[in-house]
Amino acid sequence: MKSIPQLKSNLKSQYDKSTSYFPGLLLCLTIAAAARLLAEHYTAPQMLFALLLGIAFHFLAEEGKCSAGIQFSSSTLLRFGVALLGLRLTLDDVLSLGWAPVGIILTGVGATILVGILLSRLLGRGKRFGLLTGGAVAICGASAALAISAVLPKSPNGERDAVFTVIAVTALSTLAMIIYPILVNTLHLDDSFAGIFLGGTIHDVAQVVGAGYGISSEVGDISTITKLLRVSLLVPIVLVISLYFSRRNSAVVKGLPLPFFVIGFCLCVGLNSMQMVPEVAKEILIPLSSWCLVTAIAALGVKTSLKNILTIGYQPVLLITLQTLFIAAWVLIGGVYFL
Repeated sequence: MKSIPQLKSNLKSQYDKSTSYFPGLLLCLTIAAAARLLAEHYTAPQMLFALLLGIAFHFLAEEGKCSAGIQFSSSTLLRFGVALLGLRLTLDDVLSLGWAPVGIILTGVGATILVGILLSRLLGRGKRFGLLTGGAVAICGASAALAISAVLPKSPNGERDAVFTVIAVTALSTLAMIIYPILVNTLHLDDSFAGIFLGGTIHDVAQVVGAGYGISSEVGDISTITKLLRVSLLVPIVLVISLYFSRRNSAVVKGLPLPFFVIGFCLCVGLNSMQMVPEVAKEILIPLSSWCLVTAIAALGVKTSLKNILTIGYQPVLLITLQTLFIAAWVLIGGVYFL
């Protein structure tokens, strides 16, 4: 047994460690709150506001008092927020779409990631960047970019790539929210096809909701469920990426290769599917998930140098644009033949 002085010393160490997070965490929470306020006032993506505001405070990234809290926000809070996303999804929601839409979405997500890797190599950006951007475009935009970047091997430009991906997919998602409903009306798609197209192609959940319910309540419901199907694919995709890189980096995988936040996501989906999560708890935890993700984005912004972002080149912009067009074409053509 540990002596009382040892216990006191350990407790003091833990206390000092916890309090060291406070300045940086408070900074990121303040940026997140400002981003949410601006998003509500200007009806624009809060993730983008959080990122841009965070970049403006980059000078604090290397400040001794803030660094620990910024790192905590960009890692631990990120994983916690992704895990809680599972409370937005049930298995019944997914199955209610029918097998044809599910097949189109599943194959579309896989094909988009593979095309992303191929195009990334052709453009000289490498497999890692293709996985990051392909996953973000195929699954759920900024949230997927953050989750995938959390399990990719560390690299000198890793955080810069993640920030660029968040900016690019958010901008393209906002553009799609405006253009795709016009395309839906021009092509005279019925409500079911329109909802599947919007939910299967727009990157972020908020923009899917905006585009879908902007047409009709039925389109909004179908597009949201379709989008949540894509969100659910975050689990197997992150698992496969984690296993792939862990086995490449070591001959023997020690411990559990599945990230704990992915386990948390699965657990949340399972509990929600079995209706074991009280509505009161969901009313608290779902907004908490949003707060965690926005705070993590703010922290990522603070850690990012705008100078480094500007050196990324034109290839990544072209890459994400081509991936966005690819998944739109896939879902549209698939819907024409199978719906």
